[in-house]
Amino acid sequence: MKMRFLGKSGIKVSEVCLGTMTFGSNSRMKQIGSVDQQAADKIVAMALDGGINFFDTADLYSEGQSEEILGKALGKRRKDIILATKVRNRMGPGPNDIGLSRHHILEGCEASLKRLGTDYIDLYLVHRWDPSRPLEETMRVLDDLVRQGKVRYIGCSNFAGWQLMKAMAISDKHNWEKFVAFQGLYSLIARDLEYELAPLCVDQGLGILTWSPLGGGLLSGKYRRGQPRPKGARLSDSSTIANEQKVYDIVDELDMAAAAHHGTITQAALNYLLCKPGVSSVVVGIRTPEQMADNLETTEWEMSPEEVSKLDKISKPPPVYPYDFQAHYPPE
Repeated sequence: MKMRFLGKSGIKVSEVCLGTMTFGSNSRMKQIGSVDQQAADKIVAMALDGGINFFDTADLYSEGQSEEILGKALGKRRKDIILATKVRNRMGPGPNDIGLSRHHILEGCEASLKRLGTDYIDLYLVHRWDPSRPLEETMRVLDDLVRQGKVRYIGCSNFAGWQLMKAMAISDKHNWEKFVAFQGLYSLIARDLEYELAPLCVDQGLGILTWSPLGGGLLSGKYRRGQPRPKGARLSDSSTIANEQKVYDIVDELDMAAAAHHGTITQAALNYLLCKPGVSSVVVGIRTPEQMADNLETTEWEMSPEEVSKLDKISKPPPVYPYDFQAHYPPE
């Protein structure tokens, strides 16, 4: 398994990160996965033995069950890995059991530490934007957690470009800890991040972590043109696939790239993202040991520039102002 620096931080993470949104049995998460402790132990052991040192979870996932299961599965090998979790979402019925206030972040951090069975979090991410709390309050308490040793690095997920840049500016102004990572939706069928967030991350030195890199399973090879949809998958036969023919065109191109390297369509979809500027790791959600085994081979080969270019062209997102306007007037 190949390693990369997480943005401008001093830590290296595996190019494939094991995301554990599938761990737990909360009813809201069952469509994504309901991996129990026994299955999680096997998947985590495979990941560790395969060279993965980066694991991602969140307090939200199965209402804390994901953190508990992951912590137990890691056991004594916790010290060998980089562990990421998140805070922001509702974790109780009270008015202060949600958001990015000092109160909720401190409470959330302590609860996550307990569930994970650890005394520090390597990467603590704010899960999404909170318009109701001052950003200065959020960045200050995150800085406090780093100085206390409970958190080592901080990051964010699902921010807009201006929100991320504002957070970086506030930290710079007060000499507080800055975000070192941004976790965002990024795949061959969701490339909006390339308009603003990816260039911002490259400019500011944040490592990009991709969630849903397989487009919710659409880029896994299970969905093919002219073939019945797989039973037990997230999308039933009656579900509508947005831009269905474009998805099939992308999968066909991935299939050709994978065949050229004796790989799989899943590996090709992940490999493509690892060729993109600023990407530190792709976060994969695993439900079975077979999926884990396949994902572990992603970094055994590398897509050629020509193959990347073909996929760029076929998956190109629609033009958006002002980027389409600026493209017509390149620097003189």
